[in-house]
Amino acid sequence: MDAQRPYEHLRVVEFANNAAGELVGKLFAQMGADVIKIEPPEGSPSRHIGPYVRDQEDPEHSLTYWHYNVSKKSVVLDVVSESGRDCLVTLLQDADIFVFSGHLAEFRELELSSELLAVLNPRLVSVVITPFGLTGPWSEMKSCDLVSFAASGVLANCGYDDHSIPPIRPTGNQTFHTAASFAHSAALLALIGRLKSNRGDFIDLAVHDSMAITVELANAYWFYPGVKIGRQTARLASPTPTAPAQFVCADGRHVVLVFILNEQKAWTIMLEWLDSHGLSMDLVDDAYLDPTFRQKNFAHIQEVLEVFFLMIDAETAFREGQSRGMPIGAVYSPEEVLDIEHLRIREFFSEVDFAGAAGTRTPGAPYRFSAFDERPPARSPRLGEHTSRVLLATTSVNR
Repeated sequence: MDAQRPYEHLRVVEFANNAAGELVGKLFAQMGADVIKIEPPEGSPSRHIGPYVRDQEDPEHSLTYWHYNVSKKSVVLDVVSESGRDCLVTLLQDADIFVFSGHLAEFRELELSSELLAVLNPRLVSVVITPFGLTGPWSEMKSCDLVSFAASGVLANCGYDDHSIPPIRPTGNQTFHTAASFAHSAALLALIGRLKSNRGDFIDLAVHDSMAITVELANAYWFYPGVKIGRQTARLASPTPTAPAQFVCADGRHVVLVFILNEQKAWTIMLEWLDSHGLSMDLVDDAYLDPTFRQKNFAHIQEVLEVFFLMIDAETAFREGQSRGMPIGAVYSPEEVLDIEHLRIREFFSEVDFAGAAGTRTPGAPYRFSAFDERPPARSPRLGEHTSRVLLATTSVNR
């Protein structure tokens, strides 16, 4: 495909102190943007977060940094110094998008207000991601991924059926990723608006705001019937307990099955599947054709299903259930995902030659376009690798 990627004409300046801003920059880089990552002399915080390749705990071997910063350029600036801030200002004068993520105090250190940015570059789209936003009584408060989960109400919905156990924090920087998704969308809206007005925008985006609207059905249940929901193991939180969805198989692995007990078609399919293995037991009795009877005898049905899955391995359960149209999936560990044939055929992972680790697999974009290809990912930059080249080129342009 020869078509230009949608962001190839864009220059993004990224100043990210956490994964939210880094992921926004990565999303733009994947589709062709020239993303300049501003780093302090000691390197971005993600360079100092493990795990590390071959346990080399240095800024060049962090897998966390590698993951979030493919296809970017690294420019080292001491932005609290006058010369460093001058260089940042120069870069922003030639940029289309400015992405900041970090605490409000860190943004203030840059001395870049919305008014000043509009004067420096009227067409600049600035996305400022902070824990609680630039205004409001919580704006000065400290936060992190865990605090964002807790303060938004989402954490209360995460965990197990046993409510004597505290809530469980999901892993994977999900609060930062959620904020990054909203930030990316907001930047695109501003770019679309710029096509008409020829002016940029200043976007104040709070991680807390992004998470506070992603609490499943908790808000709806509370706003309307005034009911609290309770967390459940491996399924959505609910006002009343729903059927367990996770089962242990003969090989010790788990499968997840979404099975609606009162749906007649799903019941008929499930019964046929059990019977094909000679494990339908008394569930073939006509009494079980009545959804109300099934609900009353839910515990017994659950026991039969538990026995059934203990008789087959997880992969067989996955294949047979899916062939019958059942929403079932095997539970894969992160390392097993790397070898899933489906992802290999879709070429989801790309091999990149990082420093000291040739052929390292890295995730690609989760979307496919018919008009153009995703940019093949380039390795994450070494600290300050592009400082001289970028600053020299930018200075020449702005003379």
